Amino acid sequence: MKKFMFAALAASLSLGVSFAALAADKVGVVVKIGGIPWFNAMDAGIKEQGAKLGLDAFMVGPTSADPALQVRAIEDLIAQGVKVIGVVPNDAKVLEPVLAKAKAAGIFVITHESPSQKGADWNFELASSTGFGEAHAKLLAEKTGGKGEYAVFVGSLTVPLHNAWADAAVAYLKANYPDMKLVGERYGVAEDVDKSRSTALDLISAHPDLKGFLAFGSQGPIGAGRAVEERRKTGEIFVLGPFSPGQGQKLIKSGAISGGFMWNPKQAGEVFVTMADRLIKGESVKEGDDIPGLGVIKPAGNDIIVDQLLPINKDTVDELAGMGL
Repeated sequence: MKKFMFAALAASLSLGVSFAALAADKVGVVVKIGGIPWFNAMDAGIKEQGAKLGLDAFMVGPTSADPALQVRAIEDLIAQGVKVIGVVPNDAKVLEPVLAKAKAAGIFVITHESPSQKGADWNFELASSTGFGEAHAKLLAEKTGGKGEYAVFVGSLTVPLHNAWADAAVAYLKANYPDMKLVGERYGVAEDVDKSRSTALDLISAHPDLKGFLAFGSQGPIGAGRAVEERRKTGEIFVLGPFSPGQGQKLIKSGAISGGFMWNPKQAGEVFVTMADRLIKGESVKEGDDIPGLGVIKPAGNDIIVDQLLPINKDTVDELAGMGL
């Protein structure tokens, strides 16, 4: 009899947990690409904040930085009946129809790294596009002495934020350092370490006076840094940009990557879930609200932009990597 009672209690508890899981509001976040350190850190923030707030929050990471794969993932989340969809877009324009479909289904949409995204309730940034771009431009000018050729990498030519950073950096250098010359326009390779490396190798061969790379996209500095190391140009060609400190730790210590700035992708993951929780509960998102991870906000349209830049250099990289970034 006791065995039966224990078995019944265990079954009841298991069933209760199962129903609780089913009852939890679902929040799905679609990122640019799965399996890379930047988005692994974001995944950790999503899961931890979801557990803290009682939401079934999870990340979907496509196998490549292909906008069509993001569309497919969002379609799947709509079919699942999630309450909130988060996205870090590869192509803002391509996503507009599927985000409209999500909104029509009564699903809240939150984006990141996509200012003024159509179809989103809110887009949040942990760095302003001008501030982020100019910070990297200033550092490149400092490293090169304000002279020489440089190249610009972005994750894709259709990623609005990466291109806004690049625009700000190029404009700053053009206005303040006339002896610095941009090579080509920009190269959409910085979410692929192998393409970044091969493109950097080609540019180093083609341009003997090349002095720097501004690589906006987490794999760009890694690939360009490896190319500089292969060509034994450390200290001659300077690679700057945002990247995962854990992934680039050795390269920055060797000098193959010269530095950069970032925000905390784990914090961004937490913000996705915090914002989702507020929207599900019908809480306000307005000027003056103090939102964890963002601070006191001052929205402009559907954008919430704050500046929380973290420098990545030889002095900070170990601590940042130790945080799991």
